[in-house]
Amino acid sequence: MSSNIRRAPTLTESVIPIAFLLPLLAVNVYVYDSDSTYGPNQIALIISAAVAALIALRTGIVWHSLRDGIVKSISSAMSAMLILLLIGSLAGTWMLSGIVPAMIYYGLQILNPTIFLFAACIVCAIVSVATGSSWSTVATVGIALLGIGTTLGLSPGVIGGAIISGAYFGDKMSPLSDTTNLAPAMAGTDLFTHIRYMTYTTIPSITISLIIFLIIGFTADNSVAGSGTQEVLSALDNAFNINGLLFIVPVVVIGMIVKKVPALPALLAGTLLGGLFAIIFQPQAIAQVSGQSGIMGTYIAVMKAMYTDVSITTDNEMVNGLLSTGGMAGMLNTIWLIICAMIFGGVMESAGMLKRITQSIIQFANSTGSLIASTAFTSIFFNVTASDQYLAIVVPGRMFSQTYRDRGLKPRVLSRTLEDSGTVTSVLIPWNTCGATQAAVLGVATLSYAPFAFFCILSPIMTILFGFLNFKIARYQPGELESEEQEKVTA
Repeated sequence: MSSNIRRAPTLTESVIPIAFLLPLLAVNVYVYDSDSTYGPNQIALIISAAVAALIALRTGIVWHSLRDGIVKSISSAMSAMLILLLIGSLAGTWMLSGIVPAMIYYGLQILNPTIFLFAACIVCAIVSVATGSSWSTVATVGIALLGIGTTLGLSPGVIGGAIISGAYFGDKMSPLSDTTNLAPAMAGTDLFTHIRYMTYTTIPSITISLIIFLIIGFTADNSVAGSGTQEVLSALDNAFNINGLLFIVPVVVIGMIVKKVPALPALLAGTLLGGLFAIIFQPQAIAQVSGQSGIMGTYIAVMKAMYTDVSITTDNEMVNGLLSTGGMAGMLNTIWLIICAMIFGGVMESAGMLKRITQSIIQFANSTGSLIASTAFTSIFFNVTASDQYLAIVVPGRMFSQTYRDRGLKPRVLSRTLEDSGTVTSVLIPWNTCGATQAAVLGVATLSYAPFAFFCILSPIMTILFGFLNFKIARYQPGELESEEQEKVTA
């Protein structure tokens, strides 16, 4: 272990930890069902990381290199974990202040079960394009839409799929999104060329998704859906002071994100404003949560909404299920899952195992279609193994960049493929930072909403299809690549 001489891991050695992990995760899902993310999957990831570390040590890598890789991997997810904590506290104060109940209250009077999924997807897409953040969209309007849809009698999994589809469409197409900026940077093209080129695959994917949501809405049995809507409205009206002024807070938060205020301060501002509006508008709810009145009761209620379980009790059981949040504490299990996933990804990355696997994939990419398919599957592979959408963009972007140029494909082809496969599939993996986070925020298991996140499923299929059909594939004209390279040297 003290030797500095090491060899690269073989393909077999690199695959062993993944071959160990995936069956173990499958067993956990079979045995524990939706509770698999509350400990079993974390242990599976840790044990698989240990298997990878043992193999890495046999190749001559020293322990402190693996340790540094783990620390670096966890550090890369630290921002996501901090955002997750603030989303928990924001959800708490927005519930206590009546903001989310107001969204549900007015939404129930506008939407109906037939068009709800279609409308929910569009609303989330618009908000996500404007903010550039799928996470913020899901944590704000997404939570409210889930409450509305549940009240209308729709399945939480289907509702979650519509919310996720719209939110990740916006995240993918917004110039404010970090992944939308990251993908062209890795591929070597500019932002707006990248966005324009993505429309060829993205517009068909979201259009098909919207059509499917309409079909589900028109064919579902809605005879009893929303039959208790009036009772829900009455219960919300009795429990909260519902008025339009409450929407000032989400408008301010969305405005801050549009103005490119970083997510952490924007979410903190939204949390504190939610607490302030709770004090102003909801003294009845504050008294119920704290069990006492006065300044001390107000302080206790707002603090509890931020850090722990809070629920408002009404005479309607369905409403009681909607009016409960977990605060920051409710996000700790998800953070535990993310840390364990990043430990596994850190060992695999620092040991060179992920790189070795992707190198072997490139060897089989003989045609344009197979190259694009290989890139897409590699990005999905990194979402599964490294558990981070940024790695799913950065590593394949670095590894495939020169191959695309050597085959006469412009960088925008690579950047589009990275987004079509890396960005949107991350939310479909239960132990990925995105999948774990959205499941925690919505309170819907990843495997429950994943089959209905049609946009996220269709996007990689669409980009692979375009590749094999050789449709809308940007290629260098004779002499164009040499001229571009010469301009770079001159610059």
